[in-house]
Amino acid sequence: MAAQKLLSLLVFQLALVAFILDVANAQGLKIGFYKNTCPQAEEIVKKAAASFISRAPSLAAPLLRMHFHDCFVRGCDGSVLLNSTSSNQTEKDAFPNLSLRGYQVIDAAKDALEKKCPGVVSCADILALVARDAVSMMNGPYWQVPTGRRDGRVSQLQDALNNLPAPTFGISALKSSFAAKGLSVKDLAVLSGGHTLGMSHCSSFTNRLYNFTGKNDADPSMDPNYVAQLKTKCKPNDATTIVEMDPGSAKTFDVDYYTLVSKRRGLFQSDAALLTDSTTNAYVQLQRTSKSTFAKDFGVSMVNMGNIGVLTGNSGEIRKKCYLVN
Repeated sequence: MAAQKLLSLLVFQLALVAFILDVANAQGLKIGFYKNTCPQAEEIVKKAAASFISRAPSLAAPLLRMHFHDCFVRGCDGSVLLNSTSSNQTEKDAFPNLSLRGYQVIDAAKDALEKKCPGVVSCADILALVARDAVSMMNGPYWQVPTGRRDGRVSQLQDALNNLPAPTFGISALKSSFAAKGLSVKDLAVLSGGHTLGMSHCSSFTNRLYNFTGKNDADPSMDPNYVAQLKTKCKPNDATTIVEMDPGSAKTFDVDYYTLVSKRRGLFQSDAALLTDSTTNAYVQLQRTSKSTFAKDFGVSMVNMGNIGVLTGNSGEIRKKCYLVN
């Protein structure tokens, strides 16, 4: 009995230490981290982002996705920004990242910051700030972004393939993927709402339209009328055509995504999966009502995601160019 109590106490203490370390790591981040070292940092980033997004609003979605893809691989350390070299293929060249766009926005913000405050603001923080500003510019919520991340020195293609949740994931795989990063089932439901912005290549979902189970059939979880509509735009093996993820609202950050999902018109299997779990389904249904909490929730979940595996203090570096290690 005594041994069992001792074991329970030991397990509890280990869990507590792990929790404290995790919190301490995230606590290396804080609102206004650059207040003394580069007071205009956030304004400089916002100005750079606005100069591109005002001319090309379609950049907002891939910039939001870039932050997500960064955080899910090695943590939010800017590793997705690094270029491949002759001896190493980086995350940037992994298949799920080939459709990311907007690296020039990050580079422009970095160049402006290096002129004003050389060697101070990390590329990982620029990415987190640009994601927030991109959403805000599309009529979405604005949230305070804790900063203080440092940049990683490692980026490997295989890490992206191993860690990024695929659009073909079902609910179990999605929950496991998010839980492995310390994110909750609610975070999964909330962050999926980012699909309110942007476009997708047909190749990411044509498996749902043609030959879903090997019998020339469509995914039964998708509205048959929507299947027919999508078939007019996407032919089998089409690798070039793009369609809106949130038809009619793909350039506005709103709750329409959840209405579509509830009507079985989510584009990806991962969207449809939200209806197959009681927690995520309840969240989808709530957002369709006047009591929608999506705008507030999105900022909270983005901060949670922005805490994944951050490098702070003396870890990592502050890159001079976001696409190269120093």
